[in-house]
Amino acid sequence: MQANGVAYDESLNGLDAPRATFRDYMSIMKWGITIANLMATFAGMWAASHGHPPLAILFFTLLGTTLVVAGGAALNNYYDRDIDQHMARTKKRAVAVGKVAPGIALCIGLSMSVVGLFVLFYFVNLQAAACAFVGLFVYSYLYTVWFKRHTTLNTVLGGVSGAMPPLIGWAAGSGGSLPLTAWCVFFTFFLWQPPHFLPLAMKKTEDYRAAGIPMLPVVRGFRETKRQIVVYTAAMVPVSLMLTTLHAEGWIYFIVMAVLGLIFLYMAIQGLFVKPDQDLVWANKVFRFSLIYLTALCIVMVLSVSLF
Repeated sequence: MQANGVAYDESLNGLDAPRATFRDYMSIMKWGITIANLMATFAGMWAASHGHPPLAILFFTLLGTTLVVAGGAALNNYYDRDIDQHMARTKKRAVAVGKVAPGIALCIGLSMSVVGLFVLFYFVNLQAAACAFVGLFVYSYLYTVWFKRHTTLNTVLGGVSGAMPPLIGWAAGSGGSLPLTAWCVFFTFFLWQPPHFLPLAMKKTEDYRAAGIPMLPVVRGFRETKRQIVVYTAAMVPVSLMLTTLHAEGWIYFIVMAVLGLIFLYMAIQGLFVKPDQDLVWANKVFRFSLIYLTALCIVMVLSVSLF
C-alpha cells in the first residue's frame, strides 16, 4: 500500500511477523533520546531552583517527563513505520519490521503520554505539564505528521519539542515561573537543534531521499545546509551566554560555554571551505561535537549554579 506517498509493506504486520521481545517493546521508546531529554530537564530544574530542588518534585518531574518523551517516541514509531522501511538507519525498528504491531505501539504511546502529563499536572504544576504537552504535540503531531514530510524547515520547527525539556524542568524548579532566563535556556536548546540534526541529515541524505523526506540537504543541497548551520550556531552562542548576564549562572558557565561555543562556530564556518569530497567527514565531526556541546551545557548549568 501507499502511505503519505511512500510504499509501505503491510504484510510485515501480518501473522508471519516475527515475535516481539521485551527489548523490542522498549526500543520503540527511543531511550537514548529520552535520557538526553531527562538530562536537559534536570539541568533546567537545578538551575531554576538554584541547586536545591525538592526531592519529591524532582522525582515526579523526571518520571512525568520520561513517560511523555518515551510515549512521544512510541507515537513517532507508529506513524513513521512507512518511511522507516526505506531508510537504512531505521528499517530495523520494531514497528517497521512488524515485530511490534502498530496498534500496540499507538496504545503504548498514548497511554504513557497521558499518564506522564497527569503526573506533571497533579504532582508538579500546571506550567510543567503545559510545557510537556506542547513538546509532545509538536513532536508527535506537527513534526511527525506534517513538518517532517512537507517542508525543509522540519528540523527547525520540530526543534520546539527538543527545547521543551529544560523548560519543563525550569517550571518545576521555580514553582511555575518562566522568566526571561528560562526562555534563554529554551532558545539555546532550540537553536542547537539545526547544527545538530542538519549534519546528520547530510550523512543520511540518500536515506531521506529514498524515503521522500524533504530534508534541507536533499532539496537545497550541501552548500545551503552548511550556510544554515553557521547561521544557527552563530545565533546560539550569544543566547547561551545570556544566562550569566542575567545572573542565572556564574562565570564558570560563561567561560566554558563561550569557549565551546566559539569552537562550535569555528567548526561550522570551516564547513563553508571544505572540499565537496570532505563534506561528510566534516558533517560527522560537527555532529559529534554537537553532542559534546549539549552534554557540557547541561553539566556546567548544574555545576555553575552550585558554585555560583
